[in-house]
Amino acid sequence: MVVYIEDKKQKELISSTILADLPDWFGLPDSTAEYVRCSKEMPFWAEIENDTAKGFISLKETSSYTAEIYVMGVLKAIHNNGIGKKLFEAFYSYAKEHDYSFIQVKTVQEGHYDEYDKTIQFYKKLGFKEFECFPTLWDEWNPCQIYIMAIK
Repeated sequence: MVVYIEDKKQKELISSTILADLPDWFGLPDSTAEYVRCSKEMPFWAEIENDTAKGFISLKETSSYTAEIYVMGVLKAIHNNGIGKKLFEAFYSYAKEHDYSFIQVKTVQEGHYDEYDKTIQFYKKLGFKEFECFPTLWDEWNPCQIYIMAIK
């Protein structure tokens, strides 16, 4: 069941636990710590089953028109079970209710890492479209690709 989480300590525990389970995506300690620290201040949803968080997503407002998937993670052992889609649906509903026009997500450009290519396929299935690549926004070996979606 996807629930909206307001408690900052709970957000921190959920995000740190799940991101620690995903070192192929979140293997840079400073970046991961920043995701955990910042996401506890943002709108945040988690998939909770039997009092255990299975995944989470947080929303960053990048403009009054755009909501960004700031960070999202699902425990690796249960990827491809629909949890990410359910989390995204809660995120999308919130964005629509709060009158955002667009959703964006940043990830590594396709073709650099198998793990991120799987992530990109997930976003494409949801309806995201390629917007722009910033080859050195993060660093040369992680070109930042932005995907966007209009909210209807």
